[in-house]
Amino acid sequence: MTLETTPLMFDGHNDVLLKLFSAGTLDAQQGFINGLDGHIDLPKARRGGFGGGFFAIYVPSPRPDGDIAKQMSGASYDLPLPEPINQTDALSVVMAQAAILSRLEQEGALTICTRAADIRASLDNGRIAAVMHMEGAEAIDENFDVLEVLYRAGLRSIGPVWSRPTLFAHGVPFRFPSTGDTGPGLSDEGKALVRECNRLRIMLDMSHLNEAGFWDVVNLSDAPIVATHSNVHAICPTARNLSDRQLDAIRDSDGMVGLNFATAFLRPDGQMRADTDLEVILRHLDYLISRIGEDRVGFGSDFDGAMVPEKIGDAAGLPVLRQEMSAHGFDDALMAKLFHENWLRVLTLTWGD
Repeated sequence: MTLETTPLMFDGHNDVLLKLFSAGTLDAQQGFINGLDGHIDLPKARRGGFGGGFFAIYVPSPRPDGDIAKQMSGASYDLPLPEPINQTDALSVVMAQAAILSRLEQEGALTICTRAADIRASLDNGRIAAVMHMEGAEAIDENFDVLEVLYRAGLRSIGPVWSRPTLFAHGVPFRFPSTGDTGPGLSDEGKALVRECNRLRIMLDMSHLNEAGFWDVVNLSDAPIVATHSNVHAICPTARNLSDRQLDAIRDSDGMVGLNFATAFLRPDGQMRADTDLEVILRHLDYLISRIGEDRVGFGSDFDGAMVPEKIGDAAGLPVLRQEMSAHGFDDALMAKLFHENWLRVLTLTWGD
């Protein structure tokens, strides 16, 4: 049986730029074009119907001690957050990853999109649509000069934190079980960042932000509230997931949630295990659709940044997910919304296209 590669997926989050940066050579970029060991490259994208998404620029911390998968496979866990990274050190990494994305565009591997119409055109012509996203605002200075320059280079989405604290906000730890109520809200600089992103029409991403920071953004922002790669706390009670109250705020703002494939944020037991059945993805989808509406749900796979269910494996495995969703009763119109139309809708609202 031929598995479907349509509707194409526009994805809320991947970490392939970090993977290419960590490889340290231009050969890795050719690997993206020809095939490499990871979740996303051009051959896998074509086999799986991966049409594009948010390409995260992320500044890595030193690797923590111990086996993360083992630590996140117990009945409970609480991983310590890394120390903050200074702005100068972060900026060099951000520029390097932005340059990788630019070179991939020059090689014809993808198109950097700054309008919803650009994304749709790329999906229609079969070229990967890439939105430049920053996961953690360590490289942004308090005067927002760097933000302005990166905006001109194509940045259209930013998360104030990747869990570890920044000048702007505090994130949630990798803690299970836990709520996201784990620390203080936005700093004065963080509130100024919200206003500046609203001015530039840069999307603000709530994934990784703690609950106090989330509510500060809700109260300050004039844009839809979006979590690019987060799941349902009522199903998987980890600090990284969204409470019903947060989901209601996203619904009320006409925002969006991208469902994360990371198994530790899917499973009710919070464990990072590849042998996770796709039924739990369907449970999260059903819950999100019932709570915030079928126009506000999509995917944020966390490809190349997390352990995903082995039945999907990588971008080439997306037809398996489509098959499971069709068998679950999702019709063609709903499938199109979940795989890309809802992202196009919320980006049109946010960017003002």
